[in-house]
Amino acid sequence: MGAYDAELGAAVERAQQGDEDAFATAYRLVQPGLIGYVRGLVGDGAEDVAAEAWLEIARDLSRFRGDGAGFRGWTATIARHRALGHLRRQKRRPRISLLERDVLELPDGQDTAAAALEALSTERALELIGSLPREQSEAVLLRVVVGLDGPAAARVLGKRPGAVRAAAYRGLKGLAERLARAYAEG
Repeated sequence: MGAYDAELGAAVERAQQGDEDAFATAYRLVQPGLIGYVRGLVGDGAEDVAAEAWLEIARDLSRFRGDGAGFRGWTATIARHRALGHLRRQKRRPRISLLERDVLELPDGQDTAAAALEALSTERALELIGSLPREQSEAVLLRVVVGLDGPAAARVLGKRPGAVRAAAYRGLKGLAERLARAYAEG
């Protein structure tokens, strides 16, 4: 992650000075991992939650201090707070009916076979991670999907680095065992 974080850190520094292309570079470097993390937390609402997070990131960019790795951690913290707020709001809203859900899930005309296969594998991976206990799921998402190290993931979660490393280890071990059983069975 060294070269990646160096490029990200340089882009963030230029973006803080008003360089819009540099902000676009920072977004391009961070967004894939961030959207994976948010999708693992909230599911279908991930794009909206990530968009809200990016609005806050853009608004507060001038206050950020740190390097590329620090920026990834900072953005993950903002996205996590937005995701938790989204989940709280969802609990207060009435559930949609089955008919409404069927209408909302109608396919749009832009689905392609390649996009469907990619989405299926990503969706399946996030589904497996989501089946873990929440502490393990978040640790795996932050360490593997976002690419944070133990201390950065710990800051996002408000835990000690050792606890996050242990949760990620248990989560990855559990995923490996599930995949081995599924492979042996089928």
